Amino acid sequence: MVEKIGVLIVSYGSRGVAILDSLLRSGEYDVEAYVADRQRNPFNIKFAKEHVVIPTLNPKEIYKFASMHKDKIDFAVVGPEKPIIEGLRDLLEGKLGIPSICPTEKYAIEKSKVAQRLLFQEVVPEVNPRFKIFDPKEFKSTDDVKRELFKWLDELENMVAVKPDRPAAGKGVGVWGDHFNTREEIYEHFMANFKEGPVIVEEKIEGEESSFQAFCDGRHLVPLPETRDYKRAFDGDKGPNTGGMGSYKDAGSYLPFMDRSDWEKEKAIVERIFRRLRGDESNPEIRGIPFYVAFIHTAKGPMILENNSRPGDPEIMNILPILKDDFVEVCLKMIEGSLTRVEVEDKATVVTYKVPPSYGEYDKFFPEKVRREEIGTPIILEEAEKIRSKYEDRMRIYPGSMELRDDGRFYALRSRTICTVGIGDTIQEARNISLEGLRAIKGGALWYRRDIASEEHISRSIRHMKELKKSR
Repeated sequence: MVEKIGVLIVSYGSRGVAILDSLLRSGEYDVEAYVADRQRNPFNIKFAKEHVVIPTLNPKEIYKFASMHKDKIDFAVVGPEKPIIEGLRDLLEGKLGIPSICPTEKYAIEKSKVAQRLLFQEVVPEVNPRFKIFDPKEFKSTDDVKRELFKWLDELENMVAVKPDRPAAGKGVGVWGDHFNTREEIYEHFMANFKEGPVIVEEKIEGEESSFQAFCDGRHLVPLPETRDYKRAFDGDKGPNTGGMGSYKDAGSYLPFMDRSDWEKEKAIVERIFRRLRGDESNPEIRGIPFYVAFIHTAKGPMILENNSRPGDPEIMNILPILKDDFVEVCLKMIEGSLTRVEVEDKATVVTYKVPPSYGEYDKFFPEKVRREEIGTPIILEEAEKIRSKYEDRMRIYPGSMELRDDGRFYALRSRTICTVGIGDTIQEARNISLEGLRAIKGGALWYRRDIASEEHISRSIRHMKELKKSR
């Protein structure tokens, strides 16, 4: 007999939809979903037992919603970083006794890039880039900070990345050659962040990026297969950084430009950080996905760009649809402290997003390509759903920054509108399935990046990695 179970899901975009979809596909449990959402996401509204819109995802508002249903909620899964950083789990567990799949506020280490770098310097210094922390409290004047900054730029020959300590502070991360090409541009970007708080200026590293994710029950770390994210808005890795235009996973555990030793090194690096935070036996406060690590593979091996304390968007969508294990059971084992392994199908997956014209400033860079007559029109999914039915379990459609309005139709909001996940034996098969579904989504003047997981892009990464390894 199927057991009924209640789950609170804190959702922002397609990541939350993928989490709900994975829970609903449980064969062992009848899942009743209580969804705290950023908007009226059509998928969440359709499948939730109770749905509430909390645009700010404020932990106190989520707590109020949870408290109304506390007797029916067995556990919570939190996707977005903001409520994790602001201590949602502390509220849910401390006041309502609802076990939560996410770290506590203390262990949401993405809230401070300074704290991250100092932790990595202590535990895995060999994979830390050279960095310098600039704290406004330590400087008496802007002349002093400019002098110290330029001295550091001399040492690194301007090849730097400028990062604010806190998420979404100032102008965000800026990189030499991408966001600025002169010292004055560096200084301008730096000061916009410095006015908001501490800033890290670290060396720019050349290499190929990958995303490492792992489930954690506080006692064990269970690495998931590697994925590759596409942060830049436009084809050829051009344009502004975004939340991620898509991602891919190969049929095995690591990416085409990596070898098994790269994968083993990554796991060993994160295991050392995990053991430092876990202590001797167990630390339930780091439950969830405390390590969603951006690695960059260099001539010297993998190095860490940053760590996030939650599932990746889009990278977790490459994993959840091909879990062999029942995701409800995975969550329950994380809560019990008994999760020692997770089975994933040996399939390749490709995630591709469609986004509105303003996203990534597409309408400014390519105004001639924007179908202006479509802006603000409803998003039509009928043809895409027919294609999804044709492919059965080899395709997913996950609405993201999209809302159901009173007229019963779907409309794009300002961020990543909707994604399709293709599942295949090879990356190119998965890519073709994802793109077939994506192209069938109409309306809203949506656009997408066309080279995600393309043979050309992957081949370029492989060649680049070979060149870097030769230069050792």
